[in-house]
Amino acid sequence: MCGRYAITLPPEAYRDFFGYSEQPNFPPRYNVAPTQPVPIVLEDRGERHFMLVRWGFLPSWVKDPKDFPLVINARGETLETKPTFKAALKRRRCIFLADGFYEWRREGREKTPFLIRPRSRKPMPMAGLWETYMSPDGAEIDTAAIVTTDANGTLSAVHDRMPVILSEDDIAAWLDARDERADVMRLVRPCPDDWLDLVPVSSRVNKVENDDPSLMEPLAQPEPAPVKEKKPKAKKPLSSDEDDQGSLF
Repeated sequence: MCGRYAITLPPEAYRDFFGYSEQPNFPPRYNVAPTQPVPIVLEDRGERHFMLVRWGFLPSWVKDPKDFPLVINARGETLETKPTFKAALKRRRCIFLADGFYEWRREGREKTPFLIRPRSRKPMPMAGLWETYMSPDGAEIDTAAIVTTDANGTLSAVHDRMPVILSEDDIAAWLDARDERADVMRLVRPCPDDWLDLVPVSSRVNKVENDDPSLMEPLAQPEPAPVKEKKPKAKKPLSSDEDDQGSLF
């Protein structure tokens, strides 16, 4: 799964790459975490737009968000069958603005962080789904989740899952939801191995409050995070679409 990522390129680099009409100005973020507001690009009647959403998908039919899992990832294998995602797959596809993400290699109780980013150092189009949730009192919140697939050869050394990273040629097909019968599932697949670099980074990325450029600096050797005794926590609902989505690390 993808639980942390980075948005560090200048705003104009994303605008030029995706071609949306808005001109947002936002600071670099080196440690984006679930439930935070995140930027996506979507398409409406043939035009691309920038929008801020909550990272954590809520289907429109949910009665009480407190009883629904924190769904930050959507397994590609379940998009066409899970009620959570079926409608959004047809009508509300999006792309997360990003230029890198983090993954943890687990060995026993140790979790070693790695940064994965494009060798091109261009934006990394991560496929997503979005939805507008309306609460019983009429309040609206826009939400989204990252679509994931099996890891490619590069990522398999660290984890068995990865975000769906689209090619520049496939961006238009993923965003265009005017034809609900279009076969977009062909795009839900691992990207080629040579698209990505994978480097060990500091375990400081484990803490959400750490958000600075040093998090993305490669280390000469992997750095396992210190093992801490876990305190008992109140149970949170988990999603059946990704393992353990109701918690971070």
